[in-house]
Amino acid sequence: MGLLAKGKPVADKITEEVKKEVEQFKGKNIFPKLKIVRVGEREDDLSYERAAVKRMNSCKIECEVLELSADISQDDFAQELKKVDGDETVHGILLFRPLPKQINENDVKFIISPEKDIDCFNPINVAKVMEGDETGFPPCTPTAAIEILKHYNVPLKGKNAVVLGRSMVVGKPAAMLLLKENASVTICHSKTENLPDVAAKADILIAAIGKSNMVTSDFVKEGAAVIDVGINVDSQGNMTGDVNTTDCIEKCGLITPVPAGVGSVTTAVLAKHVVKACRQINNNIE
Repeated sequence: MGLLAKGKPVADKITEEVKKEVEQFKGKNIFPKLKIVRVGEREDDLSYERAAVKRMNSCKIECEVLELSADISQDDFAQELKKVDGDETVHGILLFRPLPKQINENDVKFIISPEKDIDCFNPINVAKVMEGDETGFPPCTPTAAIEILKHYNVPLKGKNAVVLGRSMVVGKPAAMLLLKENASVTICHSKTENLPDVAAKADILIAAIGKSNMVTSDFVKEGAAVIDVGINVDSQGNMTGDVNTTDCIEKCGLITPVPAGVGSVTTAVLAKHVVKACRQINNNIE
């Protein structure tokens, strides 16, 4: 049976590392600060917001939430976002997406400065992730997936990795992060032929395709590490991942659960990114 790789030990370790660095900053009269910008009251945004605020409190990072009306105009939204970006006390900005349909994301992507864009919204940060530039900020969720693999000592160098999903939020950046670790990466999607056969060649399988329990044991190579990034709700109203854990756990070497897997590490990565942004804004002070 494969190891059920829970996220809590990973998140706890990152949190302790972040707390130490925050204390060092405070000793130099620097106070790391996150600003969360939420438009409307989507339940998934509110849930992540609660988790993020709780994590920032655990890390002793200052955190404020700007709540904006769901019917805010594009011009008013842009002005509010510019105010947040111009606040010199703010080191990291988390903007919940997707934005309401009246706001064109392409027209506001550059408002958040790259140095404060800790969840990879600004295309400049996207380019940095593609280039492997260490000053950039990859999206927190795929970064959390890599943190889990490293924490549980899963070899990455020279290994075959398959990413199910090609979104700019998880799939593509996950592939870039795996390439940075010298894995050989295949990205699959809804048009991929013989998908189970392709996936079953992977030493590392990352599922981010958005379909409940789609990945079954025929997708999994014996002994593979399986990272389930999916968050779905099944017909009974239960939270599920993209991977059928019960079906796959006997075959894989390691598998993350949903819930209590990647999601629990994401807010810890967010805190880590706030501290990184603070350090870089303050000219890499230690």
